[in-house]
Amino acid sequence: MSDSDKPLSPDELGHRISEVFDLIGALYRRGLRKLEQGEEVEGVSVGVRSVLVLLHRYGPMTVPQMGRVMALTRQFVQRMVNDTVARGWAEATPNPAHQRSSLIRITAEGETVIAAILAREHALNRQVGGDLTEAELQACARVLKQMLKTFDHGGDVD
Repeated sequence: MSDSDKPLSPDELGHRISEVFDLIGALYRRGLRKLEQGEEVEGVSVGVRSVLVLLHRYGPMTVPQMGRVMALTRQFVQRMVNDTVARGWAEATPNPAHQRSSLIRITAEGETVIAAILAREHALNRQVGGDLTEAELQACARVLKQMLKTFDHGGDVD
């Protein structure tokens, strides 16, 4: 086992994880700017896009469920859901499990909008260089998931 294959000491790990957070922050900010540029095409804010992605990937959800997954306040998610519903991209449906918390379901128009956004993002993501391998991406995802556990409050959808 080489030195680079050995687990880091907690102190060294802390420093290296800080570097990863710095990179994630820069990536997040640049990614948001790119998404906001696309907003001109689809007319979708980053928050509405997040709601559409959740509904597209996981099916109908309540606002509190979405808030837990996104680690955002219920009130903020409610505003994003209200915008999504107002545009006809989602609709509230009765929730058999809880009468006061409707299920939010994506509409056919919402599916069309999010499919266009995801296709545009996929085309951009295909441009990532570096000859990355499946093993490297699996390792990256593993590290990020481990980091996320540190701040987890039980709201993840895998």
